[in-house]
Amino acid sequence: MKIALLQRFVVLVDNDLHFPRAADALGIPLPSLYSTVEKLEEEVGHPLIAGEKTNRTLTPAGRLLLDEARERIAAEPTAEPKPVVKAGGKAKASKGKGRAPIVKGQPKPYKKRQGR
Repeated sequence: MKIALLQRFVVLVDNDLHFPRAADALGIPLPSLYSTVEKLEEEVGHPLIAGEKTNRTLTPAGRLLLDEARERIAAEPTAEPKPVVKAGGKAKASKGKGRAPIVKGQPKPYKKRQGR
């Protein structure tokens, strides 16, 4: 099992099995969270969450997976932060005057407005 899937599952349980709130906390789309739970259920071979929208609870298999997930996440070494690289590169030299930006509804610079 991937650690990322287990982390998503733990955040879902920490948010009282409320999928929209957990998806917001993770910063992922809601369908992605649903597919994560489906992948975990396929790997485990048992349903992890039982109930309707308002009455969701963890099944016994879900509780076992939650304990295992927390242990594996704690045992996983923390990833080193990626070094911050300054954005940018070579600046291009301008050739000539350049053009003025075109603004909708205003005449182009140095042009006469066309009569109607």
